[in-house]
Amino acid sequence: MKYISILIITMLLVSCNVTETINLNSDGSGNIEIYFRRDENSIDKLGRPTNKKEEFKDTTSVFRDYIKKYQDNFVQYNESDQESLLKHADVKMYLKMDPAKPENFNVTSYDFKKAEEIPDVLESFTLSKSLKEKTPLVKQFFKIKYSFDGSTFKREVVVVDQMKHDRFKKEFENRRRAFTNPNLAQSYILRYNFPRKIKSISNHNAIISSDKKAITLEFKFSDCLQDPTITNLEVVLE
Repeated sequence: MKYISILIITMLLVSCNVTETINLNSDGSGNIEIYFRRDENSIDKLGRPTNKKEEFKDTTSVFRDYIKKYQDNFVQYNESDQESLLKHADVKMYLKMDPAKPENFNVTSYDFKKAEEIPDVLESFTLSKSLKEKTPLVKQFFKIKYSFDGSTFKREVVVVDQMKHDRFKKEFENRRRAFTNPNLAQSYILRYNFPRKIKSISNHNAIISSDKKAITLEFKFSDCLQDPTITNLEVVLE
């Protein structure tokens, strides 16, 4: 069952388009939004799971509502897990799932006063599901950290669970031919907007806007999962 769950998660992650948008203000405050759209054609190409029936959903929520609604579950987690959940308290979540179309996407967003306090919003939906179902918290094998000191913005990814990372890489190797199909939708796009012009950027594949205040950087999602550190970024402003 552990093997099957890893396989299904991997299929879902490499069959989607994700856009991470950050709007950064001069005082260090701003907003982050993760838009995650699953590509149904890609799911069919890889082999759609048949043991799970999907239902229509169109919901908007704030993570703290889950903590309040499932307080009895929340208090049963250890202190460390409770702290992890509370970091997501102000994350807004929107989910749209329509099997009839078919259509499946979600949006998570967070308003921050400083970049260093941004939670790992990629985890918000899975954490809310763990809380609701009173199951062990499902966390990623990597952590994303952001920072901004007024002139330099950094996005740093650190692998925190090497064993889980190795399982992902093994599954990719077992199904490399399927996952490297050029017809699969599997993009991860960074779109960052800054308060001043960009002086330098660490990744030279980034496309800088005409006013030099925004960047767009695209990766293949399966590459990000095999080595999430490729998305590390440093942007120096004028």
